[in-house]
Amino acid sequence: MREALLYERLEGREVRCHLCNHRCRIPPGKTGLCGVRKNEEGVLYSLVYGQIIARHVDPIEKKPLFHFLPGSLSYSIATVGCNFQCDFCQNFEISQFPRHYGYVTGERISPEEVVAEALRSGSRSISYTYTEPTVYFEFALDCARLADEKGLKNVFVSNGYMTPEALDTLHPHLHAANIDLKAFREEFYARHCKARLKPVLETLKYLKRLGVWLEVTTLIIPGENDDPGELREIAAFIRDELGPETPWHVTRFYPTYRLLTRPPTPVEILQRAYSLGREAGLKYVYTGNIPGDKGENTYCWSCGRLLIERYGFRILKNEITPEGRCPECGAVIDGLWE
Repeated sequence: MREALLYERLEGREVRCHLCNHRCRIPPGKTGLCGVRKNEEGVLYSLVYGQIIARHVDPIEKKPLFHFLPGSLSYSIATVGCNFQCDFCQNFEISQFPRHYGYVTGERISPEEVVAEALRSGSRSISYTYTEPTVYFEFALDCARLADEKGLKNVFVSNGYMTPEALDTLHPHLHAANIDLKAFREEFYARHCKARLKPVLETLKYLKRLGVWLEVTTLIIPGENDDPGELREIAAFIRDELGPETPWHVTRFYPTYRLLTRPPTPVEILQRAYSLGREAGLKYVYTGNIPGDKGENTYCWSCGRLLIERYGFRILKNEITPEGRCPECGAVIDGLWE
């Protein structure tokens, strides 16, 4: 175990965790809602430091990040645990492992080994992903610091529930993030995720202020968050609070875990969301989980030229200039391209 960061000691050997916006008050011998931060006699410990449950080399497009070093590889890691309880989680076997089984598992590895493997793989970044990276914050932070020294970028794929204190600690070494904005209704977050919407919105705005490259993903679930009015509100929030240059990924739901009563998202609903985002003034909107759809491609926001053609996670063509411009009209295409 490793002593945790970002907590305070209270009376009676209780502690208050300030890592995520649950801000759990944890009695001795108990864990927070994430299941991986435990109070031992008034000291909070991370149970998952260096305990990796998954590590793979992925295309950066899988995160999904479409405007951040496209076509590059990203060394991707995770531990068990999550501070949400989404009933539609794609990776519930590992994210909910402590909650289901009451213990922590993983393969021992050091930050030095993670960075060395990332470099050997030819990756240009390390992604903290698959489960919620906030809950293995101490390990991610140590890896990110070392990766930064070695010239690797760091990416968080997150539900956006970390506190400002956590972001202030991490952000000098965080270069990009894809944040799930799962819906725009508090009721959805309470019922499906056991969390709140407002802290996610505040995290999104704070990440933008910190200068982290930001992309947003909404998994569209039929009958749950696919109302055109709600989708317009999400698009307007991204436009007004994060900037029209912020890419919005609207992705297809497939029944999984405990949400098996909803069908896969009809393609026409995703295409409607795509159109609503563009009508709202967003420069870059993408459809996900429907390979071959034109919504996978990057078009110039100014002249409409096809710039990056994709099929799934593969790039078939990239015509953005090395300076990050459209070769047709010269418009700046937002992102990190070199």
